[in-house]
Amino acid sequence: MDIFSSHPLYRKHDLDSAMSSMWAFYKNRFIVLFISSFIMSLGIQLFTLMFDFSEFMNLTDPMEMLNKLRGMIWPMAAISLVSLLCITILHYYVIFNPVDNEVTIFISAYKSLRYYIPYLIIMVLFSVFASLALIFGLFVLVIGVVFAMLYIMTIYLFFMPILMIEGPDIANAISRTFTLAHRGFWSNIGWVAVFFVIILIASMILNALIMIPFTGSYIKSLTDPDEALNAMNFMQNPLYITLSAMASALFYPLIPILGTILYFNGKAREEQVNISDQDLTTLP
Repeated sequence: MDIFSSHPLYRKHDLDSAMSSMWAFYKNRFIVLFISSFIMSLGIQLFTLMFDFSEFMNLTDPMEMLNKLRGMIWPMAAISLVSLLCITILHYYVIFNPVDNEVTIFISAYKSLRYYIPYLIIMVLFSVFASLALIFGLFVLVIGVVFAMLYIMTIYLFFMPILMIEGPDIANAISRTFTLAHRGFWSNIGWVAVFFVIILIASMILNALIMIPFTGSYIKSLTDPDEALNAMNFMQNPLYITLSAMASALFYPLIPILGTILYFNGKAREEQVNISDQDLTTLP
């Protein structure tokens, strides 16, 4: 853990320092993060086009929709596996590059594979927990669902930094995740909420601008079913795919950066508490 004390994101944070540290880190490594994220996003979108999801939009019969959905399980699983691999690579780069200049995005691509299987297993287990949390949230309507989603995302963000820094022990990663996420619980959830509100607004504006040449109106494509159906067609346009991948690449690296900030903040606070406890035990 000593090598990470020099990491630019390692410190006790408040909301202001967390956001400023994220921006500084992102800005200093923008070219690498953007280009690699663009390639990943473009690859995922092209991979998604291999599967025909447009038929699902035309179905009205519940049984047909269910049967079609069953047929989409494997394509969606494949897309999820690719997405998890991409985020694993970015996490490795964000965590290790600042403390080891030899860690490039290419080195991250293969060294991160050590953590991919444990991460995948945790995600499978976590999906069960997340589903239960969302079901519980439904019982308290909209506020409960929003809170459950924020809680799920907060927990999720801790997994990969813990796996990579403290070792790929699945049981330890799960235990440590809940320990650190619940320490400073409200500040962690608050930071995640602020982050995703900003990202949501920014991505909606950017997507609206991207869709104007294809639909003429972003709002119309959301409110008009016919326009929404046409959207499935222009989403196969190479120009749209490229622009959409570039938009995703702007926000994609921010998730591992935020996760690293949350972890280092929790770890720094934990170490401070341990030092204080040691000082108390040495008092006469």
